[in-house]
Amino acid sequence: MEITAAMVKELRERSGAGMMECKKALTENAGNLDAAIEWLRKQGLAKADKKASRVAAEGRIALAQRPGKAVLVEVNSETDFVAKDENFAKFVEETAKTALHDGVTDIESLKAAKTSFGPTVEEARQWLVTKVGENVQLRRMAAIGSAHNIGAYVHGGRIGVLVEMQGGDAELARGIAMHIAAMNPPYVSPDHVPAEFVAKEKEIALAQMSDKDKQKPAEIQEKMISGKLRKTLSEMSLTGQPYVIDTNSSVGDVLDKAKAKVLRFHRLVVGEGIEKVVEDYAAEVMKQAGLA
Repeated sequence: MEITAAMVKELRERSGAGMMECKKALTENAGNLDAAIEWLRKQGLAKADKKASRVAAEGRIALAQRPGKAVLVEVNSETDFVAKDENFAKFVEETAKTALHDGVTDIESLKAAKTSFGPTVEEARQWLVTKVGENVQLRRMAAIGSAHNIGAYVHGGRIGVLVEMQGGDAELARGIAMHIAAMNPPYVSPDHVPAEFVAKEKEIALAQMSDKDKQKPAEIQEKMISGKLRKTLSEMSLTGQPYVIDTNSSVGDVLDKAKAKVLRFHRLVVGEGIEKVVEDYAAEVMKQAGLA
């Protein structure tokens, strides 16, 4: 029976085992998913079977850097308690160092990469799941390799930023990374804001104009809308925001003074975009007791 990528993916989601182990399990069991899971469990590779379905929205972000290259890796856990565990922290740090050493740029390649102490990252993850008793997932990574300045900053293990900057110096690049961590600008400059967003903002600004303003000449209305739009785009662009290290200057002013230019940046936040399940145990008990 042909073992498809979809079958391997489903088995990985159900068992938490590695890609190659899942493929072998399916081959050994003629594509039968349930039999493959049982086979993995017998091999000691699916101890995290039930844990794999839990939401892992906590965790840590680690940075590894050397001249000309920097990598951020996000690894998730189910609880903040495990995210602060020494074994978990060491695993995340080792994973980032492995990504930097091997030059991998995607999670699947990273899982297959060998750690400095022998096993692959995926094998180390499976061991950690058994150790901490929670679902642990390598979620995503970001990397920049460049001859330009690379700024990197991690705040409390929960927010990580990489910046590629032409010109300036290493100190400014790190300062810009700290600013991005704090202020979360979606775009580098107003020029990077998508045209469809600008068009929609113009439409909204026009709709918000008072009846009195709508009676004014078209060119006056256009100037009013343009002024409001410039303010909006500045607030959501890195170069237009007040610099957190010197709020009397905008980031754009600081960059211009240093004859520098931000080319791109990556910002990762632990659990960003993952829907967390918030359980109200008191409400659940009252509901079961017929009191709510």
